[in-house]
Amino acid sequence: MAWILARSRSLHLQHPLRVSLASLCSRSMSSLETRARAVFSAAVEGVQPNIVVRRSLERHGDKLLVGGKSFTLTNNLYLVGFGKAVLGMAAEAERIVGDHLIKGMVSVPHGIQKTLCNHGKEKMLLENNSKITVMEGAKNNLDADAQKSAECIRELASGLTEKDLLLVLISGGGSALLPAPAPPMSLQEKQDVTRKLAAAGATIQELNTVRRALSLLKGGGLAQCANPAQVVALILSDVIGDPLDLIASGPTVQSDSKPEEVWAIFDRYKLSDSLPSSVKEVLSKTRPHYGETKDHVLNVVIGSNTIALECASRKAVELGLRPVILSPGVCGDVRFVSQLYGLLSRFACSPEKDPPPELAAKILQLGPEVGVESWDLCRTMNVLVEEIKEGWGTTCLLAGGEPTVQLTGKGRGGRNQELALRVGLELSSSEGNNGAVFLSGGTDGQDGPTEAAGAVTDRELMEEATSQGLDIDGFLTNNDSFTFFSQLSEGRRLIMPGLTGTNVMDVHVMLLPPSPQTDLQ
Repeated sequence: MAWILARSRSLHLQHPLRVSLASLCSRSMSSLETRARAVFSAAVEGVQPNIVVRRSLERHGDKLLVGGKSFTLTNNLYLVGFGKAVLGMAAEAERIVGDHLIKGMVSVPHGIQKTLCNHGKEKMLLENNSKITVMEGAKNNLDADAQKSAECIRELASGLTEKDLLLVLISGGGSALLPAPAPPMSLQEKQDVTRKLAAAGATIQELNTVRRALSLLKGGGLAQCANPAQVVALILSDVIGDPLDLIASGPTVQSDSKPEEVWAIFDRYKLSDSLPSSVKEVLSKTRPHYGETKDHVLNVVIGSNTIALECASRKAVELGLRPVILSPGVCGDVRFVSQLYGLLSRFACSPEKDPPPELAAKILQLGPEVGVESWDLCRTMNVLVEEIKEGWGTTCLLAGGEPTVQLTGKGRGGRNQELALRVGLELSSSEGNNGAVFLSGGTDGQDGPTEAAGAVTDRELMEEATSQGLDIDGFLTNNDSFTFFSQLSEGRRLIMPGLTGTNVMDVHVMLLPPSPQTDLQ
């Protein structure tokens, strides 16, 4: 690690600056903001349901190509799906496979068809003569309708033969839309158990382990129902790292959890003795295995945060920016994440010949808090240093993930807007002429319970807020970032794309113009 840092500093001595950088900083802030918004839009467009399905699913006559494999179509295709984005995925899949589709069924959030129409997303809706039945459920997080949808999906899958092909479409929100408690346990009993675990302090990994163990369809249960049919799952990931067993609780991925591991979780939180008899009965049964996944199931991630960042990177090049992808796995408290971006902006826009070494040390120190590996941080700093010495103009730093917000108030906001607000404070407090622009947006178009996807900010934020009588600290304390940005300059900093129909977590865009003081020969 020391060698990497030393290497990043030695680059200053190896590449003399060939052009003056002062003129490159003359672009207006509004121009940078416009380009930041365009980069974000490209990220979202690149993971639209129809686009990712079309990119991954090809039909050539009676052959269906997906994930590097070929499947023969003989009017033997069935389709199921569950999640917030599967409606658009299903519409495109049906266009591709045509008459080979016999029957389909998708479980989607309540009211989503009407909402998509209201947002001009008619292309994500099924045709009137579609062979796919749409079932809406999970209204107000109640699962009675979703449980009915899950039962219909299970019945469809259970009736397949070895001659059939089941196409499974999965996206974020799929777990809530596929509730199927293992009998004799009721849905209410399963929910009560997981609530008690959460209240006792169980981790998300432990909760997911228990959910899969108590479900008929999660943890590979859907694939087991479809056996001996071939199963092909197309997955739009909303989980950091794209772990197949966690996305929608892995209905097509066999769970490796053993009953004793589940019992150990209940023992850890002293809940074993209070479990309902139905839960104990479920855990006493041996879960069936459907054999090697490679023989029966093909899981393919067709959309993810990484893919969104790659699309954003290509757009940045078109706009004359130099892209560098930091990480698709940014997480942790937005306070630490905002500090990281503040330090990176100071590092990239340093007026000195060599960015101060203490900046690099602080950046590396924050890595574990925000889920970014030291290697990725060092690689990014290397690129930033090299770009300064090579005479490039504005750098486009890209990242994604899903940070968290510590709730201390009852205002309206979301993690993207609060992150943008906190980064704005970091930029405002930076010394020198830091012309960075930062944008954070949710790829689903909805940041928390608000109409915005996120916001864009820069170092002028504090002065702008003060001149309009807005107390930033007060808004942050109340977690009221949406109200703040709505009142600030008539909401011009908000990102308002409307419902996008997709979801691969968040995208962060930071444009880093070179310091005008770095005018070396």
